[in-house]
Amino acid sequence: MAPCKAPATALIIMLPGAYDTPQDFVRHGFVKAVRDRNISADVVMADTHIGYYHDDLVVTRLHDDLIMPARQKGYTQIWLAGISLGGYGSMLYSKRHGEAIDGMFLMAPFLGNRTLRAEILKAGGLVGWQAGDVAATDHDRQLWAWLKGYDRTDIQSRHLYPQLYLGYGTEDRFASSSQALATVMPPNQVMTTNGGHDWAPWQRLWGDFLDHNKLPKCV
Repeated sequence: MAPCKAPATALIIMLPGAYDTPQDFVRHGFVKAVRDRNISADVVMADTHIGYYHDDLVVTRLHDDLIMPARQKGYTQIWLAGISLGGYGSMLYSKRHGEAIDGMFLMAPFLGNRTLRAEILKAGGLVGWQAGDVAATDHDRQLWAWLKGYDRTDIQSRHLYPQLYLGYGTEDRFASSSQALATVMPPNQVMTTNGGHDWAPWQRLWGDFLDHNKLPKCV
């Protein structure tokens, strides 16, 4: 299907996994899936390779090079869509600049070190987990403590928590982390499919998310 005749009103910024490239989103049909659904959105595939994750450079580059210029251009919605490490980058950005985007869709997100994930799972998920004293250098614990905020319905700073959607394969190696995150999310914002940490389940999850109709249609 042809792109919209009018300028797109939404922007989707896609963040690849650690060993993937921006072009993988094209090769695996992610952009086509947007076009096939007549969605009024431009798609940018960020070249956020693993080197950008040192010193949170990914946050600065997303903010200065993509998101702030997009707001200045007049996009009314901006969504981050990240796979694996790209999901981690999406969360790092949202933790610091949640008010700058409308939402994020995380596909099989990497969620930090295994020891911390085990601690959260032992507590029964994020609802029962307490972060305790968080060191300034413990970025993973800071991130999980921020994610725990999605469970609070009375947050005065709700605008700092963009809409969150999550998808993962039931055999994915990060499935337990996703399950822990899902404990603070509405069930209709969590999607699962069969499969592991690979493109086939991610393709299905992407289609499921687009079918939630969170993005505007062409008119």
